[in-house]
Amino acid sequence: MFYLIRHGQADYSEKHTKIYEGVGIDFSPLSPDGIRQIKRTALDPRLKNAELILSSPYTRALHTAAILSKELQKDIAVETDLHEWMANKNYQYNAAHMPDNYKEFMDCKGEYPDGIEREWEDNHRLQTRLTGVLEKYRKYGHVIVVCHGILIHSVAPDHWPENGEIIEYGGDL
Repeated sequence: MFYLIRHGQADYSEKHTKIYEGVGIDFSPLSPDGIRQIKRTALDPRLKNAELILSSPYTRALHTAAILSKELQKDIAVETDLHEWMANKNYQYNAAHMPDNYKEFMDCKGEYPDGIEREWEDNHRLQTRLTGVLEKYRKYGHVIVVCHGILIHSVAPDHWPENGEIIEYGGDL
């Protein structure tokens, strides 16, 4: 069983300062509310049986995983493919295009309209990326996976997880 957990609420108060521009925004830690969310999540009895915590490399996810690790006394492994959705799957970061690409992704429910591929990462790629990571950890009975809402939504399409929410996933890999 995999326990997919959306990271806690991030603190973006330093946006547009220091290094918090463009991709630097992904260095934002959790907010005080986000820390409280994850401390509450750590109390969920389902997590006690976990053997390992996997985490996205983004700071908000790593901060979440660190809190869970401390509270649950579980080791953390960072999996780079648990990263956030890509507004440009060719790794061409352009902050000006991100809002439009995200809007199009949402309007199209994560599927390319008319079957014409776009620069943004679609649901299929998200699912493939997530399940590729999970496949490596099938041998474990219970694994906590700290990642991002859009990644979780790709395998639980009827639900958008809240910060700190746990979604059980034992689906076909």
